[in-house]
Amino acid sequence: MRTAMRRIQLGGSQRTFAAVGLGCMGMSWGYDELGRDETESIGVIRHAVELGVDLIDTADQYGPFTNELLVGKALKGYREKVLLATKGGLVVDDPATYRSHRDGRPEYLRSAVEESLRRLDVDHIDLYQLHRIDPGVPVEESWGALAELVKEGKLGALGLSEASADEIGRAHAIHPVASVQSELSLWSREALTDGVVEYCGREGIAFIAFAPLGRGFLSGLIAAPKDLPEADGRHRLPRFQAEALAANQGIVDRMRGVADGLGATVAQVAVAWVLAQGEHVGVIPGTKTRRYLEDNVGAGSLTLSAQALAELAGVPEATGSR
Repeated sequence: MRTAMRRIQLGGSQRTFAAVGLGCMGMSWGYDELGRDETESIGVIRHAVELGVDLIDTADQYGPFTNELLVGKALKGYREKVLLATKGGLVVDDPATYRSHRDGRPEYLRSAVEESLRRLDVDHIDLYQLHRIDPGVPVEESWGALAELVKEGKLGALGLSEASADEIGRAHAIHPVASVQSELSLWSREALTDGVVEYCGREGIAFIAFAPLGRGFLSGLIAAPKDLPEADGRHRLPRFQAEALAANQGIVDRMRGVADGLGATVAQVAVAWVLAQGEHVGVIPGTKTRRYLEDNVGAGSLTLSAQALAELAGVPEATGSR
């Protein structure tokens, strides 16, 4: 069934955003290094806004730094139409291997925010997210520093990424947590089993799912390592090794049966399943092409029946760590 795409309320505010947003990471980081095209990516971001997508998500880690520059360029003339989100707190040590470390020190986060503002060429970031909590710094200290930047008018709402319910609660006691961004898909359901999605719903916090397409696997277009570009960073991930890809095809097979019955694509079923996990749940699938962007946006109006959800509930657990 097709309905109008719902809107998600950003926790602690009257601000809302379309349930399907756009994750911009893959335009500059992680995937297909040789296939990057800045001009096309700018066009994709602007086309997304024209389609009604208003949550645009980036991070200083991606590139590092180049993705924020790209997003800043793309939003010239479009800035007032979007909820601009970025992240800080992960510092890249080696771009070639994607190795990074966490830094939640107040002085570091303040400098990171200032640099993100400069790269994005804005004077205000609508949603700033702590990319990962630094185990060496109490979350209260990191969160308190970001709350000061809210008071200064440089940041709007604050979010966390990949945080536990306990960590969310500790931050929430200092300053409202507007959103939590974590991985959630039919092959990565930890945010459901560990109670984070439920906790966010109970506390009025928006849950933003990244990688709802399982880093592309749940599109049904990747069956073997050869289906990925040679320079693609996914080759290093356990679930994209040949044996794991073969073992996980059962997930896609189950999804394809549901998709065929709905006249939808496998990717749309993947996105719609995530959106079905709660009225407070949104998604930020990433893409570098207008064709897949339009497919993802179309998933925002797809409502899965109880029968379809029951069928998908039976998909096997994924082989390989995420």
